[in-house]
Amino acid sequence: MSESEHSFERRVPLWQPMVFAALAGGMGWGVRGQYGHETAAMMAGLLVCLTLTCLLAPRTHPLALARAAALGTLGMGIGGSMTYAQTLGLWHDPELVGNWEALRWGVLGTSLKGAIWIGFGGLFFGMGLGGVRYRPGEMFMLLLAMLGLFFTGVSLVNSPFDISERELPYIYFSASWHFQPDTPGLKPRPEIWAGLLAALIAGILYTGWRRKDGLAWRLGLWAMLGGAIGFPAGQAIQSYNAWNREAVAEGVLHPIVQHINWWNMMETTFGAVMAAFIGLGLWLHRKRIAPAEPNLDGRLSTAGEVALLLIHVPMLVSVEFLSLRSVDSLYDLGLIMVIIPLCGVVGGRYWPYLQLLPLTLIPIAGKTLRNLGYEEGAVNVQVGWVVYVILPVALFVWLAWVAIKRSQTGRPSRALFGWMLLVNAWMYYLLNFAFFRFPWPWDTWTGRTPNAIIYTICLAGLTWVAFRAMTEREAEE
Repeated sequence: MSESEHSFERRVPLWQPMVFAALAGGMGWGVRGQYGHETAAMMAGLLVCLTLTCLLAPRTHPLALARAAALGTLGMGIGGSMTYAQTLGLWHDPELVGNWEALRWGVLGTSLKGAIWIGFGGLFFGMGLGGVRYRPGEMFMLLLAMLGLFFTGVSLVNSPFDISERELPYIYFSASWHFQPDTPGLKPRPEIWAGLLAALIAGILYTGWRRKDGLAWRLGLWAMLGGAIGFPAGQAIQSYNAWNREAVAEGVLHPIVQHINWWNMMETTFGAVMAAFIGLGLWLHRKRIAPAEPNLDGRLSTAGEVALLLIHVPMLVSVEFLSLRSVDSLYDLGLIMVIIPLCGVVGGRYWPYLQLLPLTLIPIAGKTLRNLGYEEGAVNVQVGWVVYVILPVALFVWLAWVAIKRSQTGRPSRALFGWMLLVNAWMYYLLNFAFFRFPWPWDTWTGRTPNAIIYTICLAGLTWVAFRAMTEREAEE
């Protein structure tokens, strides 16, 4: 890529990728809190990756950029398999407030889990942007090796785990009898962080040492730093309230503070900080951004993509909504859930756009319907199916088809990713707004109102980024 072709990206000031990525991460991760687990983390990763693509992506084939954003989206979901609620509980559970030993251990565990979680997102996003071509077979073998190291790490470090005998791993960051020896009915949860850490280290070493991918391992480390700082930073807000309830309640901001959902505020802060670090890392290494031009040699055929979709989509829907033990035992682990999609993204012509639009949307739309229609009865189920599932998914399928047809021209286009960011940001904002029961700021405030206002500000910023990319004529020349 010539100096002139990269001049636009190099002129972008540092504050833009940091601030706008933070807006994407803050809204995305805060919305993730309502939906949970791997697929909701993918939604947050999608917003961050599309934002940074709009800001820093070079003029190149749109399929190359779609692959990069889709890889980062999927990578961000892997860490969602970790348990972390009890780790955060070491900071703020009522019986542990004032216990500095538990707090220090909680800080260490939160930082470690945050680094692992976000590290995968940065690593795979960098793999898409660094100019190295990864083939489906290579990706499959890499993921199998990572999976083997995952089980090894769990076996060596996250074991033993036997609640009946009160046997827990030597290094353990969830609820334990060490800090709560007299708590009746204590239910420690199995941890897998060591297995994921082993897999992440393997991915970083493979991309850096074996494939000489200078951006992937660097962005992976920056993402780890963002997670290691962001998760404790967000939890510090929540734990400060738990440790200082009277001071917070009697402060001058009491009229607002009384409505804050501290858990949601933690998630929003975590997302904003980790995304800002990813933006910082990508900006510092922006000269290394050179997505590999699409090469169909050794790639998946159309029939191959369709076959993989026919396997993945039913498994995805089943693990999210049907609770079939035979499927859950396999597909409930993020590292396994992403194997087919990652191979589809690096080898397919259609899968990257499907991942950036309907495939990421389906679990979020379905969970919105489940909560509003089936669990809370806030909306008629038939109406909910139409409004929250059928129409949004149909719209995103059509938009994916439009994106695929447009990308087949091969013309460099930043505008394409501008409108993809726009429709994704607005879709997830509106679905979450419905999940929040429409907390308009002029109505009586609830625990959802402060975060809804924050997400509105984030949405305004992302809309600006999207329109800026859509109207950037240099990308169309």
